[in-house]
Amino acid sequence: MVDAIELEERYGAHNYHPLPVVLTRGKGVWVWDVQGKKYLDMLSAYSALSHGHGHPRLLKALHDQAEKLALTSRAFYTDRLGVMLKMLCDLSGLDMALPMNSGAEAVETAVKAARRWGYKAKGIPKHQAEIIVAEGNFHGRTTTIVSFSSEEAYKEDFDPFTPGFKMIPYGSASALEKAITPNTCAFLVEPMQGEAGIVIPPQGWLTQVAKICQKHGVLLILDEVQTGLGRTGKLFAYQHEKILPDGLILGKALGGGLLPVSAFLARRDIMELFTPGSHGSTFGGNPLAAAVALESLCVIQEEKLTERSAELGQYLLEKLHQLNSPFVTELRGSGLWVGMVIDPDKATARAICEKLMERGILAKETHQVVVRLAPPLVITREEIDWAVDQIAAVLQELST
Repeated sequence: MVDAIELEERYGAHNYHPLPVVLTRGKGVWVWDVQGKKYLDMLSAYSALSHGHGHPRLLKALHDQAEKLALTSRAFYTDRLGVMLKMLCDLSGLDMALPMNSGAEAVETAVKAARRWGYKAKGIPKHQAEIIVAEGNFHGRTTTIVSFSSEEAYKEDFDPFTPGFKMIPYGSASALEKAITPNTCAFLVEPMQGEAGIVIPPQGWLTQVAKICQKHGVLLILDEVQTGLGRTGKLFAYQHEKILPDGLILGKALGGGLLPVSAFLARRDIMELFTPGSHGSTFGGNPLAAAVALESLCVIQEEKLTERSAELGQYLLEKLHQLNSPFVTELRGSGLWVGMVIDPDKATARAICEKLMERGILAKETHQVVVRLAPPLVITREEIDWAVDQIAAVLQELST
């Protein structure tokens, strides 16, 4: 184990702060380290492993397609991509989709689409398009995306930054309406914030936002890279309020925990503004990714993972509330996506995650004060019970 950590530390850039565990195998909700110790994965690669590790249907789809055709580039049509894109559109209610690889690439695609729509459809003067974003946002790590982050650690020494973004408080509909100008082309926002610590906005906020955007001719673009595909107890988080965005960004779970697959979906009039040469990706929409993404969508539907997330997420929150620990100041969550806010005067979230690791639970802190709990959606009640027992034991241990 030490050798593996030493190699990563010596030859890898130190842009992460991993827990000191070296994983070598995974199955379902469980992973094993190189010494054979078993852990319950309560992070799910930040929601990318919603189907669990090594789902047999996804492995078969990957293997079968890899043997047939893996990559062509978008210079040619394939028999896999259109089928997958149709299912995405059917499930979301949007008209067209543009496939990419990472979530950040899909966000960049959304930014380009919003600006082009602003100039060509709304008539915003050239170079004046504005996109409104929210404080506490996390949309990725590219230079443009960190330009509109409110987290200074993501921005330090990476300037000069891309202009054209305006920031408002998260969860405030009135702040959005005040910020809109004739040059506003879009509001880009997470319907629930993940990296900020599982922040759930006030009930009704998204409905208000949708009405404001429609009233002022502004695109509502939702980043559901983390929240999408069942994580919050609905297939898409916007379905909690029964609205339909103008644009939707998906990633993570779309690749079934096997491949980086993302997509930007939008109304037809927005998407048709892309023309040959205006955007692209060598690997985006490759047949291997399309086959896995298609099967991942089928598995979510047929195995009722969204329904499991809603039911078991409520169960997890109830069990955590019963702990009634002075170390926990707040519990926030929707579906199997819970933020456990730790009193900084009593402990750090990192220290709790390290102690959970010793007990066979893998979770990760965010912003030093929140322990994020987001297990694969295939987890069982019995496994949740065991996890909560370990959390209780850690909190008790810290209090003595």
